[in-house]
Amino acid sequence: MNGHLLDDCLFKDLPDIATEHNVSVPGISQQESSYFTVYNTEGLLKSIDAQPLTALPCRVNYKISLLDGYSRAEYADKVIDIEPKALLFSTPKIPYHWLPQDLNQPGASCVFTADFLLPAKSGVVLDELPIFKAGGYPVFQLSTDEANRVQAIFQKMQDELASDYVYKYDLLRNYALELIHFGQKLQPAPALQPLHGASARVSSLFTELLERQFPIKTPKQQLHLRTAKDYADQLAVHVNHLNKVLKETTGRTTTELITNRVVQEAKVLLRQPKWTLAEIADSLGFTDVAHFSKSFKQQTALTPGAYRNQVFI
Repeated sequence: MNGHLLDDCLFKDLPDIATEHNVSVPGISQQESSYFTVYNTEGLLKSIDAQPLTALPCRVNYKISLLDGYSRAEYADKVIDIEPKALLFSTPKIPYHWLPQDLNQPGASCVFTADFLLPAKSGVVLDELPIFKAGGYPVFQLSTDEANRVQAIFQKMQDELASDYVYKYDLLRNYALELIHFGQKLQPAPALQPLHGASARVSSLFTELLERQFPIKTPKQQLHLRTAKDYADQLAVHVNHLNKVLKETTGRTTTELITNRVVQEAKVLLRQPKWTLAEIADSLGFTDVAHFSKSFKQQTALTPGAYRNQVFI
């Protein structure tokens, strides 16, 4: 399929993207822009040059999209060809790429955090729902009637977000939940096909998932994915399969690649004199300074303190 490869970062952090590209995105509320927004896909695609944006954070946002054109969603080990009139659900915990056939494709998306739904006390745990769960099927083909119903919900969202109604966010939460439950009732689209070069894609998305956690900028920032199993779970593959793929494509095990990247970041942080060893160890996911020092020395033959002293001599 000919198309434009768009990293999902392009749509998960819309306010940041709009600022980055000087794009005016109507309807983003200053009050809760980090929690919820809704927008027309067509207008956004026309405004943004489709460039790789993998440096942008994609850690907290969920997205529901109504797609009205031919496109493709690529995951670690599968490809989903999407026909016009489809509903797509995405989670920050499973990286993927979306490839629209052209940049004039109409549609709509809403983006929100899990925290946005908390005031509704819905009892919904997003990551436990089949549409957001690792290994689940996140694309649903719609009939014309179903697409019209979904489009009407998106239109209500846009109208409400632009309104001055004091309780509009309560309504927006209800609309988001309505879309979630609408998707839960649908049967999954059948067009799931094995991906040619799946090993290369698993390796590529592992690297992307690893790099998303860096750089570490403040002591409050911590690595959430620390083990081979953490990454395998996020990529919806078995840990042994991930290890086999990475060994074949990079010559290193999953643990070796994670460890090497963590040590690389540790060296950067050790060059920052304001960071204490305890802060560095905590941010990089070590249980304590002793554990951090042992791991660092195994990789560099120096303790963190000795490395820091060497740098500042």
